[in-house]
Amino acid sequence: MLKTFDLVLIGVMTAAAAVTYTIKHRAELKLEEVHRLEAEIKLEKDTIDLLKADWALQSQPNRLERLVNAYNAELQLQPTDSTALVHARELPMLKSEVPVPDVTEAKAGAKGATVTAKAQPVPTPVPRGSGQQRGLVQDEADEIETGSVE
Repeated sequence: MLKTFDLVLIGVMTAAAAVTYTIKHRAELKLEEVHRLEAEIKLEKDTIDLLKADWALQSQPNRLERLVNAYNAELQLQPTDSTALVHARELPMLKSEVPVPDVTEAKAGAKGATVTAKAQPVPTPVPRGSGQQRGLVQDEADEIETGSVE
């Protein structure tokens, strides 16, 4: 009887050792993957830093001015007027802010029902700023085409 019990204990210990080895091996694989991912993250951060430095060099005002002067005949660039820029209050209304037209149903006679829409003009979205703020004459401001944005 003692020999059978010893064999069972040896089997249980062998199984426990195998499970322990498997768990240890998986943990080591996961640790290697973590180190690999950390190295990739460091490489990406270094690449981002390098690209930021390159952008800073490429967008230096002195360099851009030299390029503009060198290629001015081909590009025919002109300075942007400060009045050409749009402020947020001058943008058209959002689509959600446009009023919805009123639609009503009317029944006509005993032969059947028809659907009619009440004819109400839908207000045109207007820029949030006035034309006088942008240095425009009121007639020019009325001619500005506005639309809804989503």
